[in-house]
Amino acid sequence: MKRLFTVCLIAALTVVAAGCGGNNDSSSSSPAAESSSPPASGQASPSASPSAEKKDVSIKIFNFKVEIADAFNNLAQDYEKETGVKVEVETHGGGEDYNALLKAEIASGSEPEIFNAEGFAALEPYYDRATDLTNEPWAKDVIEAAAAPARVDGKLLGMPMNIEGYGIIYNKDLFAKAGITELPKTLTQLKDVVAKLEAAGITPFSTTNEWWSIGHHTINVGLAEQPDPVKFIEDTKTGAAAFKGNEVFEKWINYVDLVFQHSQKDKLTTDYATQVASFASGKAAMIQQGNWIQGDIDKVAKLDLGVLPIPIDDSGNARVYTGPANFWIVNSKSKHPEEAKAFLNWLVTSETGKKYLTKEFKFIPALSSIQATTEDIGQIGAAVSEQAKGAGGWYWGRYPDGVIQGWGAAMQEYQGGQIDKDKLFDKLEQAIQDIVKK
Repeated sequence: MKRLFTVCLIAALTVVAAGCGGNNDSSSSSPAAESSSPPASGQASPSASPSAEKKDVSIKIFNFKVEIADAFNNLAQDYEKETGVKVEVETHGGGEDYNALLKAEIASGSEPEIFNAEGFAALEPYYDRATDLTNEPWAKDVIEAAAAPARVDGKLLGMPMNIEGYGIIYNKDLFAKAGITELPKTLTQLKDVVAKLEAAGITPFSTTNEWWSIGHHTINVGLAEQPDPVKFIEDTKTGAAAFKGNEVFEKWINYVDLVFQHSQKDKLTTDYATQVASFASGKAAMIQQGNWIQGDIDKVAKLDLGVLPIPIDDSGNARVYTGPANFWIVNSKSKHPEEAKAFLNWLVTSETGKKYLTKEFKFIPALSSIQATTEDIGQIGAAVSEQAKGAGGWYWGRYPDGVIQGWGAAMQEYQGGQIDKDKLFDKLEQAIQDIVKK
């Protein structure tokens, strides 16, 4: 049975946004300003239509999302066929530090027409380049919670790429093989699941040593479960709050230990691609990742998958975590910012663009005007969507660039047994101060 998820996410993600403690400015709760009406479904924006003068135009997109690299290149070819405008896609991500590479690209004098950036503090370094997209035809259709991190002083400085969510993705067949009939909702229950899997000769978790995954995704769980996440984050910047001795993080570390201690033997040398491929091939029953891995899994096998919320205690209040994955930023200092805006408009209004977003990229749309079914976005995206109403938010973007890299390095040391819990918490706090006090 096909199910549409876009409409239900509008209300659900508004709850998440409220939990995020507000936006970049006091006017961020206002709807995006409207200009002209968007094109009818299936029509490209007039500005994206072919014309003779555009045949020699080329725009560059500096893309961070490795999972869509091949499909994105195919989309670029289709866009050129429809409009005559060439699109060069350069993809960096996975184990690479995308932000460092983007800054190096800009410093070299190369100004991509479109690049990716997260919202809140992570967007601040690009305020001088981010084009105001408030009056673009699609802006009125953006789910406000998805737009909030890129709304500054009433201006929408980026198009949200999509909605993503992560939790513990599990292989239903391996659960059945281990005799697991009740899904875990608490940490104790998750420990029982781990024991049953190991008794059946099944590795519980496929994990990775990638700094970004065990860094900001895992640490975000502890941030999101604070009574007031935004206040806690701001207090850690001033030193008024700390990870060490914090009730939530003292619980959180027990979940981290469970994953690290019951994953594959070579976890310290396992990169992201290997982690996902291992899970996809049935070598482990669970993986902490998000709906972005659906496409890569499908390339290996057609698995029957579900998504568990992440428990850090026995309260029964475990959740998945959702947010806008990233933003498309139109670079005002590039050669062709108008063509960049036309491309983004085409991406979310043309039938070709919407097909790629949902069926090829497996994106949960961030615009209410784009609908997606389970068949489009896959089991993981559907499961995330169904749990979105009670989901926690994404908070790492409220720290300036450099902090999460420091967190990732500290988590790698902890995973390898080089430091203990207290030292880990010290290093998480020091990573903040090293950047904030510069």
